[in-house]
Amino acid sequence: MTAPFVPLVPRGAFLGDEVYTRLGEAILDGRLAPGERLRDQELAEWLGVSRTPVREALQRLERIGLVEVSPHRYTRVSQPNRQTDTAELVAFNMGLAVRMAAARAEDDELQLALERLDEVIAASRADDAVALADASHAFFAVITRAAGNFALLQFVREYEFAIRRDMVGWQPFLECPVGRTAAYEQFREAFVARDGDRAEALLRGIHGLP
Repeated sequence: MTAPFVPLVPRGAFLGDEVYTRLGEAILDGRLAPGERLRDQELAEWLGVSRTPVREALQRLERIGLVEVSPHRYTRVSQPNRQTDTAELVAFNMGLAVRMAAARAEDDELQLALERLDEVIAASRADDAVALADASHAFFAVITRAAGNFALLQFVREYEFAIRRDMVGWQPFLECPVGRTAAYEQFREAFVARDGDRAEALLRGIHGLP
C-alpha cells in the first residue's frame, strides 16, 4: 500500500459507513490501486478503528465490484469493469428515474432538475465531454431523489463508487454536438411537459439504447 490514511474521526454517522466511504474514495483517487492487497488489520490501524467495520466495508466493496476476494488467498482492489456495461446500466436507471420523476416530482424538485439539465445542455453544446459527464451525474443525482423511489435511491447510493470509477473517460454516444444538443433539448421539452414515456425514450436514444 502507499501512504497511510489519516485516522478517522466519526462525524455522527454509522462508523461502518464512514469506513466504507473512506476506502471507496481511496480506490477512486488511486491511493488504493487496482491489484493492491488489502489487509483488514493494516487498514484498521491506519484508520484508527477496529477490524469489524473494515471487514464490513470490504464486504460491501466486494459486492459492488471494487474489491475481489479469493478465500484464504487475498483481498485486493479489483480492475475497473467494462465501461459499456456500466454506461448501459446508468442509462437505463436514468430513464426509469426520469419516468418516475415526471409523474411524482414537486414543482421545486422539477425546477432544480431543469437547472441541472440546462447545465447538461450547455456542456453538450460546448462539446465538452468531461463537463457533460459531470453535469449528467449531477442531473442524475437530482432526478433520483425526485423519483421518490426508495429502492432506486438506495441502489444508486450503494453503487455510486463503482459507477464513478467505471465511467472515467466516458464519451457520449452521439458524437455530433449539434444533433446531440438538439436531442437533449427535445428531452427537456418532454420532461417539462411531464411526459415520462417520451422523456425516457428520448434519453435512452441519447445514450444509444433501444
